[in-house]
Amino acid sequence: MHTDPARLAAPLLSWWDEHGRHDLPWQQNINAYRVWVSEIMLQQTQVATVARYFRRFMVSFPEVQSLAAASEDAVLHHWSGLGYYSRARNLHAAARQIVSMHDGNLPPDFEALLALPGIGRSTAGAILAIAFGQRQPILDGNVRRVLARYAGIEGWPGTNANLKGLWQLADACTPSARVANYTQAIRDLGATLCSRSRPRCAECPLQPDCIAFASGKVAEIPAPKPRKQRPQRCATFVMLRHGEHEVLLMRRPPAGIWGGLWSFPELETPAAIDGWCMERFGEAPQSLREWPVVSHSFSHFDLAMMPVEVEVRAARSCVMEAGQWLWYNTRSPGSVGLAAPVSKLLAALAPGPL
Repeated sequence: MHTDPARLAAPLLSWWDEHGRHDLPWQQNINAYRVWVSEIMLQQTQVATVARYFRRFMVSFPEVQSLAAASEDAVLHHWSGLGYYSRARNLHAAARQIVSMHDGNLPPDFEALLALPGIGRSTAGAILAIAFGQRQPILDGNVRRVLARYAGIEGWPGTNANLKGLWQLADACTPSARVANYTQAIRDLGATLCSRSRPRCAECPLQPDCIAFASGKVAEIPAPKPRKQRPQRCATFVMLRHGEHEVLLMRRPPAGIWGGLWSFPELETPAAIDGWCMERFGEAPQSLREWPVVSHSFSHFDLAMMPVEVEVRAARSCVMEAGQWLWYNTRSPGSVGLAAPVSKLLAALAPGPL
């Protein structure tokens, strides 16, 4: 059995017309800016989650000029909890480039889009297809799965050979007409019927030509990424309080986890807290209280966070580097970027002092 790429678009579009998603927030009042923001948010994030964040983001930053003019803190604040924060920093940097280099308009050119921070081959293709109607293939995770099953491409899709073949197939399957609808349709199919587990092949419009279905290998295609031992890391979070409502936060470096966000000072072990307080404030802690360990998984490792509530009498009066330290008021939270675990710990700190 051999699939014909030219046969894929017609049944897929007919299925999408009747069963696809047509009321997503970024499908309303379509323009290049809204498409671009949604595409960045949708990278490695589910549609239902993105919908909530997208609406709030558009209220605060309705066009590229307002995004470019915003502070990084304001952008990260609107991204807090969405994860993969380099996306937000790249989005902000790209907005400034669009304003300064492209007169405030996303360029309708593939190479120009690729030159912007945070935009890769598939994202550029999606923007050009949906916002400008250009015939451009895409190959996000959902599309990889659909095409791998359709063409019976075995093994992990991330190998160089499989990626090359999948991009060729994606290009061959992309129609010239209704390319914006096709781009949404093939992703919808992957997110609903052709899901990773429990695919609903009986309802799939591509089933008659699907090699994985015909060969009984739907559960095996595509193969998962080869697993490696996930590193385990530990860190002590110093939750330094002043009075009932103020907690000391520090800005994390731009690179690395939670880059540019505000978090608690981080030490290797609770035993290092006394020395850290003496060095920074010239005084030992008045009190220490260890909280239960909080586990958090990143894409490449797991982190065990050990929060320790600390109070130092002289801490509030010490001068610290401007822009790198912040006394965060839990009663009147500021509009700054916080990772989800940090935000939850701050909420737990809010009721009162030690």
